[in-house]
Amino acid sequence: MFWPNRPMPSTVAVVVFTATAIALSAGSGPALAQSWPSQSIKFVVGYPAGGGADISGRLFAEHMEKGLGQAIVVENRPGAGGRIGAASVARAEPNGYTLYVAAISEISIAPATVKDLAYDPNKDLKPVVVFTKTTQILVASPAFPPNNIQELVAHVKANPDKVSYSSFGTNTLNHINGERFKVALGIPDVRHVPYKGSGPSLTDVMGGHVQYTFDSPSTTFDLIQSGKLKAIGVAGPARLPAAPNVPTLTEAGLPNFYVSSWIGLLAPAGTPDAIINRLNKEANAVLGLPEVQETLRKLVTEPGGGTPEEFARRIRDEIADFKQVAAKIGIVPQ
Repeated sequence: MFWPNRPMPSTVAVVVFTATAIALSAGSGPALAQSWPSQSIKFVVGYPAGGGADISGRLFAEHMEKGLGQAIVVENRPGAGGRIGAASVARAEPNGYTLYVAAISEISIAPATVKDLAYDPNKDLKPVVVFTKTTQILVASPAFPPNNIQELVAHVKANPDKVSYSSFGTNTLNHINGERFKVALGIPDVRHVPYKGSGPSLTDVMGGHVQYTFDSPSTTFDLIQSGKLKAIGVAGPARLPAAPNVPTLTEAGLPNFYVSSWIGLLAPAGTPDAIINRLNKEANAVLGLPEVQETLRKLVTEPGGGTPEEFARRIRDEIADFKQVAAKIGIVPQ
C-alpha cells in the first residue's frame, strides 16, 4: 500500500505511466476518426503544376471536399522525381490532414532505382485509392525529323550523341521507359535529360532542346492536337480512341512495350483505418460523377477506384517487377 504523501517507486510509476499511455493511444484512433475532418486538408503533389499528378490531384480535391465538408488545399512540392513530396508526407502526422497525391515513379519505381531512399513506400505510407490510370505516349518535337520508330532509329544512328530525351526526373517512369526504349532499339547514344516535372520536360521538347519523351496522354494530347508536339507511338496494348491514327509501339516493331501508370492517394502510416476508408469512399464516389467521367475522357485518362487493399497489393507487385526491370536494363540504384 502506498501512502498519499510518499513518492511512488520508480518501477511502479513506469508501469502506471505506460499503461495510461497505451490506454490513451488505443482510444485516440477511433476518437480522431469520429471527429475527422474538422479542418482543411492538404494534398501534397510531388511535381510542378500542370503535370498528370497535379491535374488528377486538383480534380479530386475539388470534388472530394464537397463530400468531406472541408476545403482541400493542393500544395506542389516538386523535386527528385516526386521523392521530396513523398518523404514529407511520410514524416507528417498520421491524422488525415496531410495526404500525398502519388505517381508510380516515387512509389513503385524508386525502391528499385534509388539507393538509401528516405522512406519505405510499404511501411511509411498507407495506400488510400487509385485516382486515375493511364498508358504513356511517345512524343517528339515537331522539328525532330523522324515520324516513326524506324526513322527514329535511323536518325539516331546517323547522328550519334546528338539526340536526347527528357524525363520528369531521374528514375521516374519515363526515365525507365526511355532506357528500356534505348535497349530495345539498340540506340545507346541517346542522352537522358532529367527535369523536375512533366511541364518543364514537355516545354523543352516543344522548343527542340530535347528531341523526344514519354508522357501521359492527359498532359500531351492537347499539345499534339495543336501541333506543338507530334505523336510517335502509344506504349499500350491498343491505340487510343481519341488518337486512332497513332500506332502502338508494338505495331511499330516493339513487342509488348506496354506501360501502365497511375495517380493515387496515400496517407502517412498510422493513419486510422476509419479515415482511410472514408477517403476511399469519397474518392470512389467522385469517380461516379458524370462531370468527372467526362473530364477524364477529355484527358484521355481511365478512372481508377478500388479498395485500399487492392492498391497496396498493386504497389507491392510493381516494386518487385521494377526491381527486375532495373536489373535487366542496367540501372544501378544510386
